[in-house]
Amino acid sequence: MRAAPRPTFAEVYDRHVYDVYGFIAYRVGHGHDAEDLTQQVFERAFAAWGRFDPQRSSPLTWLLVIARNVLVDHWRSGRGTEHHDLDPDGPHVPAAPGPEVNLGLSPELESALASLSDRERELIALRFGADLTGAQIAELTGSSLSAIQQALSRALRRMRAQLEEVAA
Repeated sequence: MRAAPRPTFAEVYDRHVYDVYGFIAYRVGHGHDAEDLTQQVFERAFAAWGRFDPQRSSPLTWLLVIARNVLVDHWRSGRGTEHHDLDPDGPHVPAAPGPEVNLGLSPELESALASLSDRERELIALRFGADLTGAQIAELTGSSLSAIQQALSRALRRMRAQLEEVAA
């Protein structure tokens, strides 16, 4: 059985640009910042394309690692707020946007997202912003699949409870 051919950079870009943008938009909340940061991710990815190894990770996982690093640099430069990342020993990336940021979500949903921990918001951003599966999130974060599934389930239950409380 032969390995699948290595995709071109253009194919990877076309397939994953909105996944990367979605992840970043969930983290920074500002459309202009998300666009600029997404551009930086793909500039870095293009510069490092020769080092990408499809045997080590999927293109999307590789891009999201770059995206997390771009976010770290963005916040370290003083253009954002810092929070603790999924990996307590790893880099720090931005917290989810506050209620003043418009992601096209209802105010109730934004409030429910804001009530989550930084870790939970990042998991939600990876799951729904980047459209990753639980297995892909586990691979990206170095956590077990069961830990990711449990954390996502708890976060979604907390959000649902808050939304039901608001609706009542």
